[in-house]
Amino acid sequence: MLPITYRTLVQADWVDYNGHLRDAYYLLICSFATDGLMDLIGLDEAGRGRTGHTLYTLECHLNFLAEVKLGVEVQVRTQLLGHDRKRLHIHHVIERCDDGQTVAESEQMLMNIDTAAGRSAAFGAHVAGRVVELGESQLGMARSAYVGRTIGLPSA
Repeated sequence: MLPITYRTLVQADWVDYNGHLRDAYYLLICSFATDGLMDLIGLDEAGRGRTGHTLYTLECHLNFLAEVKLGVEVQVRTQLLGHDRKRLHIHHVIERCDDGQTVAESEQMLMNIDTAAGRSAAFGAHVAGRVVELGESQLGMARSAYVGRTIGLPSA
């Protein structure tokens, strides 16, 4: 089972005039889940302070699959699809806590950044080890049909 990286209730200021979670807040929820992933791999507040490293999002694809209303509790499960010495390819799945329905999915590419140097850098040994462990724990897990999709209109 994929780790839960974030859990929250849908807040009143996140809901639009139709009573549904605004599209931008699906991404906010994923952003908080990325913070949860950072905690898992050792880039929590203490790790960032010690190393000066953090993650930046390079690319994000977000698929909206179901409506979410005020007060509904959702959680995010995160899959590590791939990694190299300084990047993570991840997939967040936002699901309702009451029935497990998937409401959105987001595929993302993250880059490790050395904030002192202001550029990308290889993960430190501790974080790299945690990334490898996480990847190994998810080996063989199926990938969502929403991973690797492109956007565009069919040609006529």
